[in-house]
Amino acid sequence: MEEVCGGSAGPFEDLEVIRVEAGMPTTRFCELVGVPERTWRRRQARARAGHRAKGPWPRPARERVRAAARRHALAHPAWGHRKVWAMCRHDGLRVSQASVLRLLRDEGLLLEANYQRERRQLAARSKAAFATEPTGPNQVWQLDFSEFETTAGGTWRLAGCRDYWSKYELGWHVAPTANQHDAIAAIELALAEAERLAGARLVDLASRDADGQIQPLVTIVTDNGGPFRSFRFEAFIATHPELRHVRTRVRTPGQNGSRERGFGSLKYEKLFCEEIDDVLDLVQHAENYRTEYNTVRPHEALAWNRPHDVHVGLADPLIPNFPEPEILPTT
Repeated sequence: MEEVCGGSAGPFEDLEVIRVEAGMPTTRFCELVGVPERTWRRRQARARAGHRAKGPWPRPARERVRAAARRHALAHPAWGHRKVWAMCRHDGLRVSQASVLRLLRDEGLLLEANYQRERRQLAARSKAAFATEPTGPNQVWQLDFSEFETTAGGTWRLAGCRDYWSKYELGWHVAPTANQHDAIAAIELALAEAERLAGARLVDLASRDADGQIQPLVTIVTDNGGPFRSFRFEAFIATHPELRHVRTRVRTPGQNGSRERGFGSLKYEKLFCEEIDDVLDLVQHAENYRTEYNTVRPHEALAWNRPHDVHVGLADPLIPNFPEPEILPTT
């Protein structure tokens, strides 16, 4: 059949060979495979006349971004097609999400979703632990612990603060315990990182009332775990007038959902994909991911911007920041 058509065999050619070898009439074969008989006989006539089958059609949109899409998909195997599309747009390539989806499917690089997608925005707002929606960075931080078991070094706990508005990860504190000392250390790391980005101490950026008293600037949201109910932790908050502590309702982890989502991304996109032998490897991989998460990985909740750009004011969390070609007037 390939010699008759003058091209590579396709689905029709393969099925026609099966029909001929089985000695099955065309009418019966079309009933079995569910193809209209007129369509099949038309393809038979074209094959007998030596006409080549139509296609494959050119795909200029896919070919234009194939190299970039493959590079990003292979570099980040845990990313879906939307993040790969956003990275292509950040590279200055104009392409639709559907084209990237088909391209990755053709290349065998598509992550098929077998779970129901979360209703993120609606759920986050309906379960928020604060009444006023944040409008900028360093207004609401979410803090929690998460544990990870290394292949040879036991179980370790990661603590970290995450800015709710910009999704910026402010640092990891890794220790074998998850007590009040570790919670305080995580906040101290977050304070140092936030002040580095702001270029000033947060206590100096906080507003003051009529009496000159410092008003809390950052609300730290935690669950009701023992470290966050301890006297030492509350005393630490009391010594920092720029901080305020709020605990979520009992058995409502959704109120700290942004923090839980960040730990999930850390584990499924990085830690679970690596062979981590001890705590030194864990610290290195976690910090490398934090850098990539804040400065490279596009976020759908931030209009495909990066947390670092949103946190420092270089991008708006509601407006995409893709580079666009400059169109000059022709006259």
